[in-house]
Amino acid sequence: MAITAALVKELRERTGSGMMECKKALVESNGDIDAAVEAMRKSGLAKADKKSDRIAAEGIIAIETSADNKQAVMLEVNSETDFVAKADDFTNFVNAVSHKVLEAQPADLETLLQLTLSNGESVDTVRQSLVAKIGENIQIRRFTLMNTDNGVIGAYRHGDRIGTLVQLNGGNEELARDLAMHVAASRPQAVSANELSEDLLQKERDIVATQARESGKPEAIVEKMIEGRMSKFVNEISLLGQAFVKDPDVTVEKLVKQAGATVEGFACFEVGEGIEKKVDNFAEEVMAQARGN
Repeated sequence: MAITAALVKELRERTGSGMMECKKALVESNGDIDAAVEAMRKSGLAKADKKSDRIAAEGIIAIETSADNKQAVMLEVNSETDFVAKADDFTNFVNAVSHKVLEAQPADLETLLQLTLSNGESVDTVRQSLVAKIGENIQIRRFTLMNTDNGVIGAYRHGDRIGTLVQLNGGNEELARDLAMHVAASRPQAVSANELSEDLLQKERDIVATQARESGKPEAIVEKMIEGRMSKFVNEISLLGQAFVKDPDVTVEKLVKQAGATVEGFACFEVGEGIEKKVDNFAEEVMAQARGN
């Protein structure tokens, strides 16, 4: 069967693959476009599987909220390079996934990957097809959902790389967004001192105590120094204890109380946070090639 330009064009539109790859698949399937699609998908899945171990530490933090700001989703989708993270295919995929997650409210990442997108395919199938098309490892790393009945959810994105959500009981949209922006800037570790782990507090107390006793002052004064420094430490890393970024004379706790609201929780994502990135040494690569390694 003759492989026409129209047939190649149709296969390209259905698979998003390159012209030569489409022509080759059509030749191998003797012009049967459905068989070509199936063969290309199988090939794509194999390619995606081979790339799954490659480090993907770039990407996008996406946030989507409901019209009434009572539901929100934030997710991180990773690629290997910043260039791919800015490509339309990648951003369109991320937007489609975030919209679906907000709608379906999956319980975990495994459930998310099996959600069906508007083209009738699962999130993971579309992801694998994108890996085959783009040639980079792409992973949905994590997501969080927030829902409230009596309050409002504030969202803030700093570019594509940092995202925050804050859930308020009471308050208003402006306050919620201001607090989300504050979280992005100040990076608290908990809402209040009560939520900080005992291990974290004990480690800091040991450090503070050692420093205070090295001052050589009497034990009674040393104890006061320890308590003062611990109080400062707790305020610096708990949201309610921090000075509000837009008005440092007011703590977040005071700001929230003035609005008759309470902070129920927050989340902060940064692209690639905690992922050990590969550092390329091109000089070593060239030497290795020269040695035939």
